[in-house]
Amino acid sequence: MHRKLQLPVLALFLMCYAGCSAPGTPEVIQPNILLISVDDLNNWIEPLGGHPQAQTPNLSSFAEEAVTFRHSYTVSPSCNPSRTAMMTGRMPWETGLYTNPQIWRDIVGDELVMPEYFKQEGYFSAGAGKIYHGNMPDPRSWEEYFPDLIKHMPDYYLPVQDEVTGEKRFELTDNEIREDDPKGVTMTMPTFPGMYIAFDFAPLPFTTEETGDYSSVEWISQQLKKKHDKPFFLAAGIYRPHLPWYVPQKYFDKFPLEDIQLPLTMENDLSDVPERGQKVARNRYHERVLEAGLWKEAVQGYLASINYADELIGKLLADLADSEYADNTIVVIFSDHGWQLGEKEHWRKFSLWQDVLNTVLMVKVPKGVPGLPEGSYVGGVSDRNVSLVDVFPTLTELTGVTAKEGLSGQSLVSLLQNPDAPWDRPVVSSLDHDKYSVMYENWHYIQYEGDQGNQYELYDLSADPNEWTNLASNADQAERLAQLAAFIPTERKPFVKTDPLRWADVLSGKVSFDKK
Repeated sequence: MHRKLQLPVLALFLMCYAGCSAPGTPEVIQPNILLISVDDLNNWIEPLGGHPQAQTPNLSSFAEEAVTFRHSYTVSPSCNPSRTAMMTGRMPWETGLYTNPQIWRDIVGDELVMPEYFKQEGYFSAGAGKIYHGNMPDPRSWEEYFPDLIKHMPDYYLPVQDEVTGEKRFELTDNEIREDDPKGVTMTMPTFPGMYIAFDFAPLPFTTEETGDYSSVEWISQQLKKKHDKPFFLAAGIYRPHLPWYVPQKYFDKFPLEDIQLPLTMENDLSDVPERGQKVARNRYHERVLEAGLWKEAVQGYLASINYADELIGKLLADLADSEYADNTIVVIFSDHGWQLGEKEHWRKFSLWQDVLNTVLMVKVPKGVPGLPEGSYVGGVSDRNVSLVDVFPTLTELTGVTAKEGLSGQSLVSLLQNPDAPWDRPVVSSLDHDKYSVMYENWHYIQYEGDQGNQYELYDLSADPNEWTNLASNADQAERLAQLAAFIPTERKPFVKTDPLRWADVLSGKVSFDKK
């Protein structure tokens, strides 16, 4: 049973959320929230049309009922600052959380994050899989978490090597987290110094039901089968298509290698990119993928992993549809950032180009939600530039809970009612603490800062969606460069490193994660 609220007149609306009642008036049930996070998912999905061979039927079906934000952007192209910004509702330069190695709770201190905030507002909060970065689930946020409030990340995605023969192999791992996690590596990529150890792709000799992501999704599905006496905030973190791209064989079979289409690229694309941008792009991966002759295999692995994630999303949405909460649950599907697979000779995230900053953001609002009295736009597509930090204020408005003060974002409710509603806002993103991007209207501005002066990129996305022509050096763009540069924040929290050894103490139980 949900908390039931009475709504006699509009003037008493907020009072009714506090529990007032009036006889003979219609009941309003506070909506639930289901947040589905997909790690490293770029715009290749069918609703965004980023790759002609992507197969995401469940996301396509969901798009018929939701508003898809085609120009949603991350605030940072790396997991930790992106997820921390979304969950706090505040930008990296406002919190000081700029990079993956920082322990986010040490940096933001007692800041109330989204699930914790809704828990404080009377919601049951529970999650599974990767919601925060790495092995940092934040015990303060959740009443229940799978598989564990501290050691929550399964290690099936890491390499396994035979201690005797040195052979890389797949195996079922008996570990302290879960006994049915497949983990292992064939290491199809030759070993090169400086390569991310999990940069690999190969089919798993397991069923979908034997994978760690399935376990996370199934745990959330079980929550949907339970009777809840108050509204819930459930978060499901799907790890794929994060590296390594290991998913069951059946997903690889859908993408025959001989038919794989590589991403669109242009020869010498980096020739008009400034030196610091070229340094970001050339991270050794592209030349080594080419040397190994595995570009198509990598694209195949990524497409297979996207299809795998889509199937798990479909399972979760089907289980929600079969539950008693189907008509009273707001669903948000998002990715923390995009990914590049050879565009601009760049692989992975950690860049400020469109392919990496563009994220998946889809929102479905059921009819009758108090915060959207006129109903949500069904099957809409919005081309307004929005940010992941807009999700927090959107959810507080939709549910009618007290708005959190000091948020950086702006509620998307007006765009849920009308995807083409007026929306004149830039989206600013940062890479580390000294590289910035501005998306405004159809323009994309990138600024690399340094002691010897700044360097710039400027793209007209309406005419150049692949960002092949840098206009920053054009004299007739000087006024536009100044306009966009003015959006970059000048007041910023300093970058502060955190002690990586402290996290080992957290895992061992020597210190608490929820305190500095």
